[in-house]
Formats: sequence, structure tokens, C-alpha cells
Amino acid sequence: MSISPTLGVCYYPEHWPEEWWDKDAARMAEVGIKYVRIGEFAWSRLEPTPGNLQLDWMIRSMDVLGKHGLKVIVGTPTATPPRWMVDKHPDMLAVDARGQRKGFGSRRHYDFSHLPYRDESARITQILADALSDHPALGGWQTDNEYGCHGTTYSYSPAALEGFRKWLAIRYGSIEALNQAWGNVFWSMEYNRFDQIELPNLLITDPNPIHDLDFRRYSSDQVSAFNKVQYDILKAKRSDLPVIHNFMSRYTEFDHYDLAETLDVASWDSYPIGHLAVSDETEEMKRQYMRQGDPDNAAFHHDLYRTVGHGRWWVMEQQPGPVNWAKFNPDPLPGMARLWAWEAFAHGAEVVSYFRWRQAPFAQEQMHAGLLRPDSEPAPAYGEASQVAQELKLTGLDGPVGKARVALVFDYDSEWAWEVQPQSQGFKHGAHVRDIYAAFRKHGVDIDILSPKARSFAGYDIVAIPALFAWTDELREAVASFEGHLLIGPRSGSKTNNFSIPARLGPDLSPNLLDARVTRVDSIPAHVSVTVKGGGSTRLWREKVETRGEVVMEDNEGVPVLISQGKLFYLTASGDRALMQRIADYLIAEADLAILSLPAGVRARSRGGFRIYVNYSASTATLSPAADESGYVIGEMEVPAAGVTVAKLATAG
Repeated sequence: MSISPTLGVCYYPEHWPEEWWDKDAARMAEVGIKYVRIGEFAWSRLEPTPGNLQLDWMIRSMDVLGKHGLKVIVGTPTATPPRWMVDKHPDMLAVDARGQRKGFGSRRHYDFSHLPYRDESARITQILADALSDHPALGGWQTDNEYGCHGTTYSYSPAALEGFRKWLAIRYGSIEALNQAWGNVFWSMEYNRFDQIELPNLLITDPNPIHDLDFRRYSSDQVSAFNKVQYDILKAKRSDLPVIHNFMSRYTEFDHYDLAETLDVASWDSYPIGHLAVSDETEEMKRQYMRQGDPDNAAFHHDLYRTVGHGRWWVMEQQPGPVNWAKFNPDPLPGMARLWAWEAFAHGAEVVSYFRWRQAPFAQEQMHAGLLRPDSEPAPAYGEASQVAQELKLTGLDGPVGKARVALVFDYDSEWAWEVQPQSQGFKHGAHVRDIYAAFRKHGVDIDILSPKARSFAGYDIVAIPALFAWTDELREAVASFEGHLLIGPRSGSKTNNFSIPARLGPDLSPNLLDARVTRVDSIPAHVSVTVKGGGSTRLWREKVETRGEVVMEDNEGVPVLISQGKLFYLTASGDRALMQRIADYLIAEADLAILSLPAGVRARSRGGFRIYVNYSASTATLSPAADESGYVIGEMEVPAAGVTVAKLATAG
């Protein structure tokens, strides 16, 4: 059951004198905050020494928060096991690809494959469930914190080796089947027993790509298994309370769809400026949006995690000001903490929770802003959060987002596969997907993200399947039955699930759907591009295709770039943003899809009878009136820099 859009905040009562708690809670309620997350890093205070449980302070903090009408999300503290835990289980520490064991002194210092630590995590989760489940302020649970952050999904430890061998034995059944599937006849890599298989690191040259990919699949399964242990405990105690996890931006080391099978709500941690600063976006993009963040990255992840969460999702951590972890940490434009919240709500968020309540004056994150300064005076985002809370009351925004007209398939196996075998340095599945997403979004088109297990595309006008590693049975079924406009490629279907080239070559579709075969690949350096006739350029990845389809676009060398067969279109190359925009525009025209005329830097999304406009540009933008709008309930046609305008739609939808 979803909840009406509201605000939250992350709070750490163990960081502050207990006499501050009541005033803090009262101020949170005054701002309009309804949810408070606590506890996810508190294990050393909950259990200072083995078996010495000290939960009274947490219960008292929940008493105080509940007294002020606040609901509490309790995080299981398993992302930061205390020092005594490492002393007890010294082999619980992960090992990196170079064979170096990681140490204690920060966070996420555990190995997902280490089963005794998984048992310890189950133990503390059960303790919290038993002690807190009946507390009237309890509103839900968060499992752990940011699974895999800091590159901690993969461990090359003895525990991982043992687990990987068992996983392979279950997956393949016999060593002969594994040798066949992996193509181990190549370079005499054949095994006689599963216990001969090592991890895909510390090798002379590249591992067999399926060896590497299977290790990533195994590692992903360990993250899901770790989460399931906690989920089962928490749901057994209170089946009515949601269990949540907070994912991250552009983090794909494990399959979030799989993990979310044991979640009730997906959430993610949105830091638009920090994420842009550490991204591989162009220097021009970073300069233009230095104080706002990429106009399309947060929205993409809102749509992704709405799908991951089966329709229910939150922002568990929203950037309120400068962060501490990028090379440079600019101060956001005034208004951005409000804009980011409104954009999240436009994409269906139930809760936007700011990180954090008060800036910490100590330790690693002391330069990370909060709603309050370290001296407890309001920081700029304090007033912006209060403004959002009042505006939510004014509009009555509620309900889920409607089904979009455009959808994109996002696949974690494809993320891993093209990291294992990029063939063209710089080619990235996620970047290619986001470029297509951004091209549609610039027209105010609502977009859904689909998993590779989607069996039907019914109801969509346009679906894009970019750079898909290998076809799933579900996607083949969806493609065969789809009556709308379909964009596939490049690289899609160029491999089997076992990382081999399919017998009929990519894109590996039946000729009645697309009579085309990729016969040769041309990967070119990032500084080289090939101009496409009519506008835009291809870069990084080009395919030479034999086809009986219609050539819609070709480059100046006469190589087909976009081919069609009926309503199915195949893109043979990755391209610059001008080419991606041109292709999106072409498909929109072919599908006769209604669009908005948006000024540069302005984006829009519809929810619950409203259309929310957000202005990512650093100057005022003027909206063009839309025929389906009946007036503005927040803001007006002139949208200032970092501004928000909310229009009422003539008919709800």
C-alpha cells in the first residue's frame, strides 16, 4: 500500500546529546517532515561488546520522535560491523582483485560470501525485530545501507572461491557441461573438477569472458541472498511494515531487480551534483550544470527504481547542499533542494528524505551539508524543505504515476558483459541507455524503465532495447507481439547467455521480424567520429550489417546507421547526442507521439492530474502553454533558475 507524498530526514541520535533530541524532533515536525531514518550505522552503540546489548537509547529516541508524530525507519546496522566483529571473524574482510585484504576503519568492511558474518547479520536483525517491532513509532525497516558501495560487491576471498565453485556446480550440473558452455577447449582451459576453478583475477591476461561474467552473476546472487536473510526475519515479525533498501546512482555491480524480490519498497540516494562531478560526462556538461546536476540522471534513476520497487519507491537520501566525497563539491543553486524533491515526487516518489538533519562536525562526512549547520542553525535547504512540505499540501499531489508512452529496457547482465568485453574502450551500456532516455525526455515525454523479464510491451507507443547482451525468452516474446515502434541496438543479441556469438549472428532475430545480420564490427577511438548524413555522428561502435530492410539513415561512408523493417528499427552504432536526439525525434514523428515544447534546461513529468516543470538552467525560462493544462497551481509561465512550476491538467492522468 503506497503512501501520500511526504518528506523525511536521516537522523543519528547517537551523534548528539540526548537533551537535544526533543528539540530536534519538534523542529522536524515544524518543517513538515513525517519520516525519520535512524540506526543504519549504529552497531557499536547497540552492541558495544559481544552480547552486551544496549538498545535502550534507540528505544528512547523512537519515543521522542514518535511523541512529535514522526514515523521511524530503522536501518539494520550491518554496513558497519564493529571492531570486535572483525576480531571475532578476521576472514570476514573482503579481498580486492589484486589479492589485498581490506581493513577496518571506514565502512562496508565485509564480504557478502562470508557465511558466518551473514549469520551475525541475521542475529542483530532478529534482535532489533524482537525489540522494536511493536514500537508505535516504527514505520518500516531499511536493510543495511547502499549495498556494494565503494566497490564492495566483488570479493576475491577464500569464502568467495568456495561459494563460486558451489554456485557453478549447481548452475551447470557437471564439469563437462561447464566446459562446453564456457568454450574451455580454447587455450586448453578445460577442467576435470569444479574444485579446480579459480576466481577470475590475478591471471596472465584477460579471463574467459563467461568466467568473468559468471563470477559477477554469482556475486550478485550473494548480495540478494544477504538481503533475503534480513527481509525474511523482518517480515516474519511485522508483515505489515515495509522493508526498504537504498540503492545508488549508476551503480550496477549487482542485479537490483533480483534483490528487490525481497523488498517492499525500492529507494535510492540522490546526490545530483556529486554524481555529476564523479561521472564521465563531458566537461561542458559539468561546467553548465555544476550547481544543478545532470538534468536527466536523477530522473532516469527515479524511473528505474520505480520499476525495481514494483511501483513503490523513495529517495532515502536527498542532497541538501555541498557533499564531501567528490573531487569538487559545489554549493547548489538556491532552490535546487526544492527542485530535486519536486522532480522525485513527479516521478512517483512516496518519500523524499534529506541527508541529513544536522551536519556532523567530526569524522569522514563533516563537510557534508545537512538541513542544519553544525551549530544547529538552519542551512539553506531547511527553508526549501519546509516550502516543499507546504506546497504538497497546497496541490494535493497524490497517487501513482500513469503508464508512460515510451519505455526503455535496462539490463544488468548487459552492464556486466560490456564491462567484461567492451571491445571499444569507453563504450558503456548505461551511458548508451541514458543518452536515448535523455533524447526523449527533452520533449517532455514520460518514460518507463523495463526489466529484461518484461513479457509484454502492450500499451507503449515506442520501446527501445539498447545494447542488450543476450535475449531473454521474455523479451523475445514481447518483441514478437509488440505492435508499436521498436528500436533495437547496437550490440543487442550479439551474444548468447553463455557469452558466445549466436549461430545466426547479431541481432539474432528471426528474419520475419528483422532480416539483418551483423557481419563485422568497427570500434573506433573516442576522439574519432563518422558523420551521419543529415546530422549527428557515430562514435566508439559501428556495425557493418547485411540487411534486406530499408536504410533510414547512413553515414558519409555509406554504412547504414538506422534500418527498418515495418515498425522495427535497428540502430547499428553508438552516437553522439545529436544523433541520439535525431533518432528519438524520428521515432516520435513515426509514432505520432504528443510532445511538449520545452526551453533548454527545462524538464517535465506528469503525475496525478498535474504536470511538474523543473528548470535546471541557470537562467529564467519561459514555458509554452500546453493544450491539456488548465492553469498553474505553483509558479507560473516564467520559471526562474532552479524553479518549479506545477500545472493542473484539464483531465486527471
